[in-house]
Amino acid sequence: MTNAYLLPIGTAALLFPVLALLMFVPTAIVLYRRHGVMTRWRVLSLYGGVYYALTAFFMTIVPLPKPSVDVCKAFPSFARPQLTPGVAFSDIWKEAHHHVTLNALVLHNSAFWQTVFNLLLLLPLGVLIRIHLRRGRAAATAAGFAVSLLFELTQYSGLWGLYGCPYRLFAVDDLIVNTAGAALGWAVAGPLARLLPTLDALDGRALAAGKVPFGRRVIALLVDQTGVDLLIGVVAGIASVVPGAGSVLWVPPVVFALWFVVIPWRTGATPGKHLLLLRLATAEGGRPSLAALALRAAVLSPPLVVMELVGAVALSAADTGPTVGAGVVLLISLAGGLTLIGAYVRAVRRHPSGLGPHETLSGVKNHARAHTRARTRPDAPGPPDAPDSAPLAAAGDAHTRG
Repeated sequence: MTNAYLLPIGTAALLFPVLALLMFVPTAIVLYRRHGVMTRWRVLSLYGGVYYALTAFFMTIVPLPKPSVDVCKAFPSFARPQLTPGVAFSDIWKEAHHHVTLNALVLHNSAFWQTVFNLLLLLPLGVLIRIHLRRGRAAATAAGFAVSLLFELTQYSGLWGLYGCPYRLFAVDDLIVNTAGAALGWAVAGPLARLLPTLDALDGRALAAGKVPFGRRVIALLVDQTGVDLLIGVVAGIASVVPGAGSVLWVPPVVFALWFVVIPWRTGATPGKHLLLLRLATAEGGRPSLAALALRAAVLSPPLVVMELVGAVALSAADTGPTVGAGVVLLISLAGGLTLIGAYVRAVRRHPSGLGPHETLSGVKNHARAHTRARTRPDAPGPPDAPDSAPLAAAGDAHTRG
């Protein structure tokens, strides 16, 4: 019985790191757009919920029948759903052989422990709804019922048609017990919810500093670099097949200048910064000149070029196979790239205002536009040309007071 629970937990533990890596950038974009910051407690709460959801789902479908098993013949009794309430309790009584003892009814009663585990399955869901979402008992109960129904339908449909027949039983008692577990989780989370500060309050404390978070700028830069790489590939592909296009060596610098100089000059920000609700402006909040943006891009380009070279060397080494020379070149490139990037990160971290060399030399800085959940004071609208960091700080004050 223990293995039946350890296997889905182990499966979720193996898959979660991959899922967490894939969803990191999209999650960061959503959190920065919605809240303006990405505090460690909000990330921990969110990723904890994702890991729990993955584990709970695998609890309902793992272990899977082997491909050689004829599910319809192996589990004929699961073809019809169990729609009579109270069967779980009669199973506990039967498993005890009608003996009213602690061993018979509890300690050595597999039906009892199956019901307990069904109760515990969605208990964390109620806790998350109360602490992370700050919703009431009705929301926790409704969510518990909806999630439990999804699990039961997944089982009854044979994993949504993957198997010809269900290999687990759809039972109405599971719906009842799972839903009760979510409601119970909401109730037991009460003292913890009253003790812990709200995630909005933690966001407000971070926003009150008035600085654009370093991570928000890094994610914007990552989006921009990805967009530049894709656009370079498209333009180089077109240029290589168009008659008379000549060499494609001009493509990378032209695309880089277009993305990091021309577009911000015309629109106020790069596409990545638009996505992260950032804009480029002078210290006074005005639109930077073309020369200032060009200087900013020139100073920013070395670490980006190094990143590209390291990636190119890694791809080349993978194509040519593992050789000593390729390994040495890759290690040197990786060490040089990490050193340069580390120097940039250190310079940003050590600067009193969290500015990088490309910002201090050019005078062009990131200013945060209002995130979607920002709450500003109506009595302090700020001048129209002022940097957006002022209403951002006001939003942080409002969050802290709330």
